[in-house]
Amino acid sequence: MQRIIKGNQIVADDWTVLRLEEGQEPATVEVAAGKVIVPLKVWQAQKEALAARPEIGVWLQSDERPEELKGELDKFSVVAVNFPKFTDGRGYSIAYNLRMRLGYTGELRAIGDVLRDQLFQMKRTGFDAYAPRPDRSIEDALKGLTVFSETYQASVDDKLPLFRRHARTAGAREHNDIGSGI
Repeated sequence: MQRIIKGNQIVADDWTVLRLEEGQEPATVEVAAGKVIVPLKVWQAQKEALAARPEIGVWLQSDERPEELKGELDKFSVVAVNFPKFTDGRGYSIAYNLRMRLGYTGELRAIGDVLRDQLFQMKRTGFDAYAPRPDRSIEDALKGLTVFSETYQASVDDKLPLFRRHARTAGAREHNDIGSGI
């Protein structure tokens, strides 16, 4: 059985990601029984049948818009975002928008070309599950979630930037005043 990183631990993955083969059509491809994460186009083409399933997931390609799932996100046990190559950063924006603008609270999984170096930023933008590339060590990838102990910018995981999270003492402010002559 495949394994993924969920939260901050390695767990067994009982979901199957459906990827269309060349020549397969979204409306006619057979979706196997069980826990399946289907491409957005398959969901759109077979929505009526798939919505009746107790556990179904959907995945977005990096050039697809999360707004296409507006009003339907509560139907999915998992939403995944595909990273076709590690240099394609559009998945970060998709995750952020799913969490912050569309209010998705379920499992948000990164799939595709997912590497250790990306996990910390993926977590910051809203991902909570990761399927690292199978040719890489999942144990090593897990370490990517704890690379940094502090962040400067606000994001999904911490709504306040660093300067808002730490109170300065009165003495520290005096030295930083523009008119102090320093």
